[in-house]
Amino acid sequence: MGRSLPAVLPVTAIERRFRQAAWTYLGYGIVYWLTALYLQLAVFPVRGRPLVWFGVGALIAVGVPPLLYRRRRWFERWVLSRRDCTRILAVLVAIRALYVARLALVGAESTRMPAFGGGVPPSPLGAWLMALVAALTATMLARAAWQGEPSGSSGGAA
Repeated sequence: MGRSLPAVLPVTAIERRFRQAAWTYLGYGIVYWLTALYLQLAVFPVRGRPLVWFGVGALIAVGVPPLLYRRRRWFERWVLSRRDCTRILAVLVAIRALYVARLALVGAESTRMPAFGGGVPPSPLGAWLMALVAALTATMLARAAWQGEPSGSSGGAA
């Protein structure tokens, strides 16, 4: 009578943490992408080629979470393991949080955009909020990336 439904495996604590990290990174990516787009279009008007980077940013914002959400054999075989990718992201996002917090403390360098990838929120409050979003995301990524490995024996070992 048709195909059977695939077996639903229980979600382990490790998988749950990676899924939480994926959802958190999606939120982080969307918040940062929308903020950067707003800044470029309203605060620091730029047209043409620099707007291509916003397309790349959107691809990263929605492309990374599926890699974190569950294992992808093609990705882990040819690129990085999911754990290594998450560790790299955790470090990069933590650096971003520190950089934006520094901008909130000392202010932006004049009225220009800093180096590639460093959006400047228009106010110290905005910078603190962006730093908080990045710090929370880095925490969730680190929690998934550096959690303890399963013990290997699931029961009955004496």
